[in-house]
Amino acid sequence: MKHLRVLFTLFLLTQMGAVFAQEEESEPADKSLKGQFEELERKSTNYRSGNGVAYEVMKLSSINELKANIFDTINTANKNIKDLSNTITANEAEIEDLNSKLQETTNKLNSVTEEKDSISFFGALISKGTYNFILWSIIFGLLILLLFFIYRFRNSNFLTQQAKSALSDLEEEYENHRRRALEREQKISRQLQDELNKQKK
Repeated sequence: MKHLRVLFTLFLLTQMGAVFAQEEESEPADKSLKGQFEELERKSTNYRSGNGVAYEVMKLSSINELKANIFDTINTANKNIKDLSNTITANEAEIEDLNSKLQETTNKLNSVTEEKDSISFFGALISKGTYNFILWSIIFGLLILLLFFIYRFRNSNFLTQQAKSALSDLEEEYENHRRRALEREQKISRQLQDELNKQKK
């Protein structure tokens, strides 16, 4: 029975060892360079020389594999750097192209805005503010001329009315004077005729 217990214990221990070994193997290995160095260090063995200097003993195949992985990583990094450099160059060219298109669009927008804010006046392109100033100056000038001519017309009309009134008064006075002169002349003619008639008698 003792043997059976020992066998059973041995069986359990071997099974547990196998389970632990599987767990260690099933652990995902760190594939980064740091992880590979740590794995290499973990798998290395110690050696102490006769004079007491400690050495780490590593398999040459593991070192060669690590070396190949390092060169592969460096080549991949260089390729990534080259790809990124090409991408940066392409992006810079695209940015330059977009900047030139943006500048062209901005120039066109400024031109359209200037045309929109301007009016062609006698063939010259002037701003709306200047156009409004010129237009209102002309209107104001014409209004002043109109007021001046209205003033002159009223003044002339007043003078004309005065002249007509004076002429009417003068004509009336002339007519009165002519009538009186005619009456006087007739009176004098009668007197003369009477005197002539008296002398003939």
